[in-house]
Amino acid sequence: MDSGVRKSVTVLTSSTIAFIVCFMIWMIFAVLGIPIKEQLKLSEAEFGLLAAMPVLSGSLIRVPLGIWTDRFGGRIVFFLLMLSCVPAVWLLQYAHTYSQFLWIALWLGLVGGSFSVGTPYVAKWFRKERQGLAMGIFGAGNAGSAVNKFLAPALVVAYGWQSVPRLYTVILLVITVLFWFFSYPEPKAASAKQPSLKAQLLLMKNPQVLKYSQLYSVVFGGYVGISLWMVNYYVKEYNFGLEQAGLLAACFSLPGGVLRAFGGWLSDKYGAYKVTWAVMWICAIAFFLLSYPQTQMSIRTVSGHLDMHIGLNATIFTVLLFVVGVAMAIGKASVFKFISDEFPDDMGTVSGVVGLAGGLGGFLLPIMFGRLVDWTGVRSTSFMLMFGTVCISLIWMHFSLKNPKHQ
Repeated sequence: MDSGVRKSVTVLTSSTIAFIVCFMIWMIFAVLGIPIKEQLKLSEAEFGLLAAMPVLSGSLIRVPLGIWTDRFGGRIVFFLLMLSCVPAVWLLQYAHTYSQFLWIALWLGLVGGSFSVGTPYVAKWFRKERQGLAMGIFGAGNAGSAVNKFLAPALVVAYGWQSVPRLYTVILLVITVLFWFFSYPEPKAASAKQPSLKAQLLLMKNPQVLKYSQLYSVVFGGYVGISLWMVNYYVKEYNFGLEQAGLLAACFSLPGGVLRAFGGWLSDKYGAYKVTWAVMWICAIAFFLLSYPQTQMSIRTVSGHLDMHIGLNATIFTVLLFVVGVAMAIGKASVFKFISDEFPDDMGTVSGVVGLAGGLGGFLLPIMFGRLVDWTGVRSTSFMLMFGTVCISLIWMHFSLKNPKHQ
């Protein structure tokens, strides 16, 4: 293995591991929010806001992080970002009020911006025909959401919720140091161009960037929103305990992360448009089925009343959720294949803008889920909302993205 290949593999490996840890921390309130909700007597909407608060800061920071990555290099930006969030994770164990939790959640949520740093950093180490796969492997760090659902519930049950931030602080600090020693500055050819700040900011108004932002707000924003909501959903809808709910919710989060590399390979092979189009149709069908609420019916027959129950049991629900997780994993990679194809020299900036849209989707959805449940009392309204957003994306793709270049 020559030096260039060895460095590219090392960078991809260290960056992916770092992103797994960042995403694990970014999704911390998907589990930790449940005992905190009980402790503070929060409503569904208040829980949704707490769970989503890290997503807000992690989304808003993505655009400046993407710009800094293009200008200063991904290695130093990634390292400083992780290091700056270590104190926030540690302080979480000392929070007592709702406002304290919200402010600390904003701080530690900055690690979620690591995606718009790592994606262009990793891509610069690979040839164009391999970038889809490389970005997909890095993006598989979304599986950190599943790691959190495996690890955090066991810690909460055994040692209390305060044990989670203690352990996560140690993990983040160790991985930050290891990343610095097992990564390298970008190749000279990739880092030679220094775009002007004005040129970078103008990309935010590019129509293609706006289109990809809408698609990513569904496949990534939907993934984040559902990941944050599902443990609570299983506990409240199907009466599972915290540990079992976490394991079942991981059936969505795990494939939604690790199969992103497969999505990158498919996008390299078949093109971003075809893959994204198929993903949206699969999600539309699955969300339509998941939307059906638990229904008790009484039918008048010739011999009297016939009582019937119609609804998804936990097994069918989990299978459908797994399918959505697979589809969204592939879709997250295919949307970024659009970006690497069309904006190879400005990937950091465009990744930041598109990532911002996706992150804001992930921030808003848990809050909207909570509001819908508080308003209607029907938990499956969350999937009704997702079905509507996917339908909008299908219409958007049909009329605005059907281009021979993407076929």
